[in-house]
Amino acid sequence: MSNPFPKVIVFTSPYCSWCKRVKSYLQQKRIRFTEVDVTKNSSAARDIVRRTGQQGIPVTLVNNRPVIGFDKSKLDRLLGIR
Repeated sequence: MSNPFPKVIVFTSPYCSWCKRVKSYLQQKRIRFTEVDVTKNSSAARDIVRRTGQQGIPVTLVNNRPVIGFDKSKLDRLLGIR
């Protein structure tokens, strides 16, 4: 049986409008998430580049599966949202 509460981490920065959209969408859908500000956590920024090959944000990890940018359909699929 799968965990009904996926582990969601959003890598953001304070000045990123797409980051705000991802966070707002997750809040609207009542999805709990942990936010990591890459401007304050350089090791997290390096880790996300290593994992995804991307330097841009937002990057959302859903159960360790990366979603680059605000890809609503992929977020919905990974989160089981209809």
